[in-house]
Amino acid sequence: MTDLHTIRAGEQPIAVRKDLQVPMRDGVTLVADAYSGVDDTPRPALVALSPYGKELQALALTTPPQRRPSPMWDGCIEAGDIARVVQEGYVHVIGDLRGSGASEGEHIGNYNAGGVPLGQDAYDFIEWVAAQPWCDGNVGMIGISYFGSMQVLAAAERPPSLKAIFVSGGHYDFYETTYHGGVMWFMPRAAREGRGGDSGWAFTDGVKSRMLETYSPEEIKKRVAERLRDPDVAAWPNLVHVLNYPKNHEAWFDIVMNEVDGEWYEERNPVTLAPNIDIPVWLQIDQGRGWTMDGTIEVFNRLRGPKKLDIGPYPPMQSRPFVEEHDKMFRWYEYWIKGIDNGIMDEPAVTVHVEGSRRYVTGAQWPPKEVEHRPLYLRPRHKLSFEPELMGAEHAVPDGFYQAPLTVTDKVEILSWSTEPFTEPTEMIGQGAAHLFAEIDQPDTNFILRIWDEAPGGKRQLITTAYLKASHRELDEERTTEGDPYHPHTRAVPVEPGKIEEYVLRVYPFAATFLPGHKLVAELSNDEPLADAHNALLPPDAFHLPVGRPVTHKIYRDAAHPSRLVLPFTTATAADATRPGPARDHGGDRRGGS
Repeated sequence: MTDLHTIRAGEQPIAVRKDLQVPMRDGVTLVADAYSGVDDTPRPALVALSPYGKELQALALTTPPQRRPSPMWDGCIEAGDIARVVQEGYVHVIGDLRGSGASEGEHIGNYNAGGVPLGQDAYDFIEWVAAQPWCDGNVGMIGISYFGSMQVLAAAERPPSLKAIFVSGGHYDFYETTYHGGVMWFMPRAAREGRGGDSGWAFTDGVKSRMLETYSPEEIKKRVAERLRDPDVAAWPNLVHVLNYPKNHEAWFDIVMNEVDGEWYEERNPVTLAPNIDIPVWLQIDQGRGWTMDGTIEVFNRLRGPKKLDIGPYPPMQSRPFVEEHDKMFRWYEYWIKGIDNGIMDEPAVTVHVEGSRRYVTGAQWPPKEVEHRPLYLRPRHKLSFEPELMGAEHAVPDGFYQAPLTVTDKVEILSWSTEPFTEPTEMIGQGAAHLFAEIDQPDTNFILRIWDEAPGGKRQLITTAYLKASHRELDEERTTEGDPYHPHTRAVPVEPGKIEEYVLRVYPFAATFLPGHKLVAELSNDEPLADAHNALLPPDAFHLPVGRPVTHKIYRDAAHPSRLVLPFTTATAADATRPGPARDHGGDRRGGS
C-alpha cells in the first residue's frame, strides 16, 4: 500500500507518496516515490528513472550539493533537486528500474540489453504517471548521466504523454561509454560496483550477466581464458577477479568480456534510436570529458524535432546532488509543458562556452561557426609548427619512449610537443584528428593524447583528449573526413612489431581560445599519469586500463612521415556571435565570462 505523508524542506511542505506500484505490460511491477505540493491540484510530472535507488535520490532533500573533490560527493545522486522541482509546480517521480531497488523483475546485462527494453518500461511508467489523479497528464523527465540516457531511450518509444525532455550529461554510444578508442575506461566499473565516490547500482538478486545467460559454462570458460590472454587484462587485479568470479560483478563482467563493438552495444544505442524522437529535446553537456560531448553532438545531429545543444564550461563533473542547469530546464519545460511563451525558442539552437576567452558562441548547428581544419606538425626538439618538417628520417630521427608495465613501475613516460606562444587570440571549435606515424615493438599498445592550454606562468588546463588502442587502428573510410575520423572498433588487428604505421586518433570535440602568450601543448603516452591537475577533478576510478606489456614507441615526424594534429580553427571574426558568459547556478561557484 502506498504510504502518503508530508515532510518539510525548509519552510516548504512536500507531500510524499512512497512505494507507488507501477505495473509494466509483462506483469512486472516497478516501484517509485512521488514528491509534490500538499494540495490536490493535478500537476505536470517530471520522471526520473535509474538503477541507483530512489532512497539515495531522496538525499537531495537533506544533503547540500557537493563538488569534487569533496568526500561527500556521490556520483549516483543524479535525479535533481526535489524541493526545487516541487516549488516550480511539478510532481517529481523517482522510480527504480526493473531488477533494482524495490522493483521486481530481472536486469540482464548493461542497460538490460538482454531483457525487456528499458525504453518500453519507461513508456509504461510515463503513461501510468500521466493517468494518476495528482498528474495533469503532461510529463517531462529529469536527471543526468544514466538518468539522461533513460530520457533518450524513453523518448524514442514515443509515449503520448511525454511532451519534452531535458538531458544533461548523458551517455549515448554504449560502446564508447566503456571503451574510448578501444581503450577500456574504468569509470563504468564505479557506477556498477560502487567504487571511487559512487554508491553504485542498487541491484538485488534480479541482476544477471547476459554472457552467463547466453553461453554454456564450457563456452564461458573458453572465452574467459581467451580474455585473460590479453596482457593488459591479466595484469590488472580487478579484472582477473571479475573474470574468475563473474556472479559478483555481472554487469561489469559483460563489459570486460566484450572489448569490440557489435550487436550487444548497438541494438539499443541511443544514438541509433535518436531519429525516432520527434518531441522537443534540450541536450546539455560540460567540457572536459570529450566522449560524452561527442555522443551528445551525435544525438543532436540525428534528432528530428525542436532541439537545442548547450555546451558548458570546464570542469566536467557536476555537483551531487545534481542542481546545475535547473534554471534552463525549468524555462524549457515552462514553454513546452506549461505552454508559457517565454521566448526560449527565439534564442539560438546551439550555445557553446569557449574556454580561454570564457565567452559563449551561438549558432544554428555544431560547430556554431565556420571552421577550417589546419595541421600543426610535430617537429624536432618537441615543437609544434604550422610548417611541415623538411628533413628525412635519417636527420629528423624519431622521438621515442619506453614504457614498462605499471606492475613494475609507477612512472608514466610522456612525450610532449608545444607551439610557440600565440601572439593573438586563436579560437578552435569542433573535433579534430591526430595523425601519428609510429613504430612499436609489440603487437599492441595504447596511444593517449592530451591537449593542454599552458599559460605563461606554467598553469595548464586540459582542453581535449584522444585515445586509440593500436589494434583498433582501422578507419571507417566512408564516414572519415579531414579532421573527423571514425573507427568501427568491430575487430582488433594485432600490429606487426617494427613496422611504421599511421595511426589516426579522433580528437574529441572542444571549444577553446588560446590567448596571447599561451601555448598549445600536446602530450602522448600509453598510460595515464596517476595524478595531475585534471584527474583531481574526477572520481578516483576515472582512468583507463594500462598497458600490461613493456613497449618501446618511436614517433616519426619527418618529411616522409608527417605526424600532425589537425585542429578546427574558426574562420569567423572574434566578435561574431559572441557574448559574455552568464553565471552558472551551482551553489556559489559562479563561472561567468569576462
